[in-house]
Amino acid sequence: MRLRSLTVVFISCLIALLSWVITPPAIALTQIKLFDVSYKDCPPELAQGAVISSGSAAANCFIVIGKAENGTNKTVYDADIFGRIYDANNDSVMQNRTRLGSITEVPPGISDFQLRITVPANQPTPLKLKQFKAAGFSGQVRR
Repeated sequence: MRLRSLTVVFISCLIALLSWVITPPAIALTQIKLFDVSYKDCPPELAQGAVISSGSAAANCFIVIGKAENGTNKTVYDADIFGRIYDANNDSVMQNRTRLGSITEVPPGISDFQLRITVPANQPTPLKLKQFKAAGFSGQVRR
């Protein structure tokens, strides 16, 4: 009986030790700094027939451009872009929505990014872009 107890304790300790040594790599969110964020009008071929998500209301198309800084030494995948966009009257362009889109890949260092947005035509410009940031994964996420 005593030998069985020692065997169970030994195997338990061995499993615990191996779980510390052999661990899969963690795929955690990596923060990406976005800066020099601005916007420009969409080219005519992208802007043609733009409507807002509710259906038939006219809309203006813009391309948000900027730089993304990945401070790690690994490529970041599927980085979600978050930010707030206000019109000239400080009214939110996309109410209750801070996730604006995503960047497929962000290599280490500084790279350019762009994002297409659609804004209701009745909201006055210039737009104000605030609190832009991104977060992604150090490994590809299965889809």
